[in-house]
Parts: sequence; structure tokens; C-alpha cells
Amino acid sequence: MAARAGTSFQRRARGQRATVPGTRPSLRNGQLLLSTGVPSLDYIIGGGLAVGTLLLVEEDRYESYSRMLLKYFVAEGIVCGHSLFIASARDHPEEILQELPAPLLDDVIEIDEAIREIEDNTTITASQNSMTIAWRYQNLPKIQTALTSSSRFGHYYDVSKTMNTELQHSVKCHSFFLPDEAPLDLAASPFGNMNFGYVKLLRSIQRIIREEGFDGACPQTKQRNILRIGIHSLGSLLWGEDIGLSENIEHAYSLTKFLYALRGLLRTSLSACIITVPAYLIQNKAIIGRVVKLSDTVIGLESFNVSESASNPLYKDYHGLLHVRQIPRLNSLICDVPDTKDLAFKLKRKLFTIERLHLPPDLSDTVSRSSKQDLAESAKLLSAGCGSAARGKKHLDF
Repeated sequence: MAARAGTSFQRRARGQRATVPGTRPSLRNGQLLLSTGVPSLDYIIGGGLAVGTLLLVEEDRYESYSRMLLKYFVAEGIVCGHSLFIASARDHPEEILQELPAPLLDDVIEIDEAIREIEDNTTITASQNSMTIAWRYQNLPKIQTALTSSSRFGHYYDVSKTMNTELQHSVKCHSFFLPDEAPLDLAASPFGNMNFGYVKLLRSIQRIIREEGFDGACPQTKQRNILRIGIHSLGSLLWGEDIGLSENIEHAYSLTKFLYALRGLLRTSLSACIITVPAYLIQNKAIIGRVVKLSDTVIGLESFNVSESASNPLYKDYHGLLHVRQIPRLNSLICDVPDTKDLAFKLKRKLFTIERLHLPPDLSDTVSRSSKQDLAESAKLLSAGCGSAARGKKHLDF
């Protein structure tokens, strides 16, 4: 008698579920998340950057802090063992790799000191400056300004040190330098209603996704991994764009088509992308609106280096403001809205952190009238972000 043929169905054990290194599922919507390299930024955007999505960073005027976020994103990919793709039109990708911050991995004491530095500076007590604060504020409870979650995700980095080359060479890194890929005069000419440099960039990303095994539609025989894509200062003049100098919306077709095609590649692959854009150069607000809608997550950086806010006593402990422009709706009807819109960032001795912007109590009479006026104007701007429903009303009915 012939033996009965076995079925092809086999029950999978609990510990055999396929996982991707450096990722975790979201507790809210089940989407696969990866860290941006800045734990406080992960907290703001819903626990991390979702795989298959695009994070757009509106650059500050000197591009120092937006470039730092890009380096954190790349450094986190190296620590997690992810593949990299770095594209730039000004600085060579090799120069960006040489400036990556060193991870705090080997020295446990150093990690504890870095975390303690965050915790020590995240609580504001009324006992500070007790000589200048009115007595009625002295017994106020502590205010938590840190943006941290209960479960740790991502790593910490020391911006005062650079990552060693051995760790950089442990992952595969692909680079795209526009002057090497296309001449400047050819990059500025349209190629099928799209910038030729953008066409070359899209083809490079598409080739790597298909050939390196990041295409989610194709069956994979090897262990799955993540492709991290970082594009520096997209839409600038070095990419052959003139949308910053012209208010004609027709000049934005090349950039918007590129973003639309790029999101299509990201949606069907195990990849995530961060792009920095010099939004302060774009005069037409309609172009900015289209760029934001074609992105998933959008944040803006406002540095105090070239702003009058640097002299404002409200911002004396910070280096700039962070604006959350857009949060995606992934597998849900509503987006993961942060608990506050008043955010500021600072660069400490070793760490780059994002915190809640706390309004201090009324200052004493020693503060000049001009400083008080600046504080009042700043408070109006902050309250506008928190209570948009109350705009245009002078009084509130209770």
C-alpha cells in the first residue's frame, strides 16, 4: 500500500518569524519601522521612519543641522547593517561618510553618561533662578521636556568623534555624485519633462533595488535587508533646478515628478529615504505645497544662526526650532499626531536632541521691556500652533 503523501503546509514555530535587522513593527498600525538615528525624532514621527516611506527635511539656511540629520540617518544604517545609497550634487558622498558621528556602542559608561546628560537637562524646576522668579512659581511641579519612549529604539552618537573606517566598510554603500554622472549643462536640460540628473538618479535607485534584492514583489533567496537612501540638498541649483529663482510653477514639474516616481519605488521595496530640500529658496508657496503632499513625513528646521530669535531669552538654551509639517496616515484613518507642536533642538557637547519648548514663568523686573516684548510675541506664536481653533477670537467662553 502506497504511503500517504505529506501536505506542503508546515506550522511555523514562534521563534522562526522572519525579521529584518534594525527594524521593529509599530504598535499602532503594524508598519515596519526603522530608526532615524535620533531617538527624539523617532518619538515625534510615531516611533520611527516607516519602511517604504519618504522623510523630507526642510533645510536651515546654513544647512548645518539638516546635514547632521542626514549623517545620523546614514550612521544608524551602518550600525544596523543596512545597505546605503547616498546622492549629492555638491559634496561627494565619500566626504559625507568621513563626517559620520561615532556610535556609543563599546563603552557602556559612555552611553550612560550620554543618557544621563539628556535626563539631567530635560526637567525644568522652579527652584532655578529663585531670585528672579516670583514666589508663586516656586512650588510648581517639574516639567518633562524630553521626548523619549519607554522602549529604547535606535542608538546614540558622539558628534565630537567620527566613525572609524572599519565600521563604515562593514556595509555596502552605493554613491551617486551628480558631476560624475551627468555634466552640468546636460543636467539642466529637460529629459522627457524631467531633469536629466533626476532621471539618472531614479535609474540608479531602481537598479540597486532590483539587483541587490530589495524589491518586495520579487521572491528573495537571501536574508532580507533594508536599503537606506539619503539625498542631500535636492532641488538646489546644483541639481539644475531654478525653482528657487523663479515663481513659475511650471519649473516645479521636474521635482514633483521625481518625488512621485521615487515614492512608487519606495512603496514596493524594503527601503526608506530621507531628503533635504532648501525650501527657503523656493519663492512660490504652491510649489512647497506640492512637494509636501508628495512626501510622507515632512519636518522643517529653523536655525537661530541667521534669525533674530537668537537674542530672545526664551530661546537661550536652544539652537533652533523644529516644525512638524506633515505626519503620514499609515494603515489608519488618522495620523500619529505628536502631543505638542512647540519643539526645539539643541546641539550639546556630544548629542543632538529635540525637546519640548517650555515657556518659562514671568521674569522679574530686572528684565528689560524689550525682552518682555519679545517673550510676549514668542508666546503668541507658540499659542497659535497649539490652539488653531481659537484664532481670530479675542476671548474664550468658559
